[in-house]
Amino acid sequence: MRSYALDVFRGATVCLMILVNNPGSWGHIYDPLEHAPWHGLTPTDLVFPFFLFAVGNAMSFVIPRLQQEGDAAFWKKVIKRSLIIFGVGLFLNWWPFVTEVNRLVEGTTELQRVTIFKSFTWIDIAKNEAGDIVETIKGVRIMGVLQRIAICYLFASILIYYGGPRKGFLAAAILLLGYWAACLIGNPIDPYSLNGWFGTSIDLNILGVSHVYKGEGIPFDPEGLLSTPAAIAQVIFGYLVGNYVREGLAQPEGMYRMLSGLFTIGVGMLVAGYCWDLVFPINKKIWTSSYTVYTSGLAILTLATMIYAIDGKKMRGGLLSFFDVFGKNALFVFALSAFLPKGLALLKLGKGVNPWNWLYKKVLIHVPGAPENGSLLYALCVITFMWAICWWMDRKKIYVKV
Repeated sequence: MRSYALDVFRGATVCLMILVNNPGSWGHIYDPLEHAPWHGLTPTDLVFPFFLFAVGNAMSFVIPRLQQEGDAAFWKKVIKRSLIIFGVGLFLNWWPFVTEVNRLVEGTTELQRVTIFKSFTWIDIAKNEAGDIVETIKGVRIMGVLQRIAICYLFASILIYYGGPRKGFLAAAILLLGYWAACLIGNPIDPYSLNGWFGTSIDLNILGVSHVYKGEGIPFDPEGLLSTPAAIAQVIFGYLVGNYVREGLAQPEGMYRMLSGLFTIGVGMLVAGYCWDLVFPINKKIWTSSYTVYTSGLAILTLATMIYAIDGKKMRGGLLSFFDVFGKNALFVFALSAFLPKGLALLKLGKGVNPWNWLYKKVLIHVPGAPENGSLLYALCVITFMWAICWWMDRKKIYVKV
């Protein structure tokens, strides 16, 4: 039996991902819509783990069918889907394929700004404080949100397909404990700081300095390779809960027994994550094991509440339909929300103004009160615009599947 609450949960998560990624101004964001600076948790830090949890939920309906079809069908489906999602993420990092760099004016030491087509790596030139010419190698970031989703989906699918629920749970536990041990072994003195976390040096050696995120002030990738194991466990937990829900709804009078189990498991994981935080801090940017356990507990409690209201009490319409529309083209609309701002930024309508940000720059920036008001209102307008696209696609029965 299919749970409508699972579809709404996925759609709401995608909606929130778009919301936090599209403020009018990154300099004017309300605190709950910001990520925690390092250790700790804000509502925004729940969005990505909730989406990975929803990916696992969806797997609980797909894996049984693939097991019936056999290994060949499984590998074809999983490899193809993983490569497409990873490729779309890489494409979005590369897009719009042009960038501005400094170049030396021929025969002089003067710099001029020019537009070039991006190769995978390119050279930018600057002058240091002494006036010396310094060349910096820049490149396309390899990892990202969609790339992490692809990797987590791939490995979680393999572990579940061949191990089943029990061995899948054991694999998740091994990943979480193994990652904790790796952090301690990698740097026993300062394992959980930005500069001390062991994974950065390995990510840099594998991916290259020019291909990692630098938004933390140093080359460090919050979706890097070495912080992925605990995220894989998040997908496995999502699968286990989705499977539990599917089996519970299939049994007569099984819903309330299933809900009792979900609430118990959710509270247990919250407590476990909080206790683990005392020795292994909750941290989204290095995706600590305590973060996985704690956010999975919150996801389970949120989902259980939604199942009670939506599947149990048969709530329909309103916001539920709004979120459900997002869930029907979840990956597509998330990719579109990243594609359009970068593409439309190439069309200049004035200094710092383009078709994507025109509404904010010319109208919403003047909203009375705190500047965060206009920035948030713009993000809500983006959500409405994306919903309209999803609604039209749903009406036309257009569903982008990978």
